[in-house]
Amino acid sequence: MAVTGTPQAWDAKAYGTTGSFVPALGQAVLDLLGPREGERILDLGCGDGVLTARIAQSGAEVLGYDADAGLLDGARARGLTVRQGDGQALDYDGEFDAVFSNAALHWMPDHPAVYAGVYRALKPGGRFACECGGFGNIAAIRTAIRAVAERHGQDPVDRQNYPSVVRASRELEAAGFRVDAIALVPRPTPLADGMAAWLNTFRHGFFDQQDGEAMIAETVRLLAPQLQDPDGNWTAYYVRLRFLAFKD
Repeated sequence: MAVTGTPQAWDAKAYGTTGSFVPALGQAVLDLLGPREGERILDLGCGDGVLTARIAQSGAEVLGYDADAGLLDGARARGLTVRQGDGQALDYDGEFDAVFSNAALHWMPDHPAVYAGVYRALKPGGRFACECGGFGNIAAIRTAIRAVAERHGQDPVDRQNYPSVVRASRELEAAGFRVDAIALVPRPTPLADGMAAWLNTFRHGFFDQQDGEAMIAETVRLLAPQLQDPDGNWTAYYVRLRFLAFKD
């Protein structure tokens, strides 16, 4: 899922295949949301709408919101109502019973701006159910990308925001939220299509340059001793931040 605030570029087709594990592993935060019939819900960073559609199946009225036009085309193809925009500049006021976000918040560097906008968007008593990358997320991958970027004299474009529990709690509370539950959840994630495909999908904007293919190959070589098993299977060591917060 993508929301303005990063130079990341998305290939919607690749995201739907290589990135299919993102919505597939989203049931825990959907359970935290607990959508109900008749509610109005904003899916912040809806991507191609796989989880948005699941929310709609509950009978809730759901609006998908994302920055990426290509991903939103996929959501529209599912018959969903969507809007393109920057999650750091939400312009809603007391319109939603709940805001849901999965695997999107870390693409929005200004978390206080997101939290303030979500708080305004919620009705009194509304809830914010979110899962995103947390502190320590994909640490080995980020380190390898930075090493390769420095070797090639390039900016690593590593501007994702992976917060700790302490920082996220502090920023949510500063926005006015009551934090009901929050935790870091380690989640080793198999990469069925391999590391090169993951890099092409989730760091597409970085590696889509003159020597991008060579840089991907170099990054893969650095990571193989730690993240590829003897049978050739790759695992990314994700850490997720999951929380539920209320506007009292």
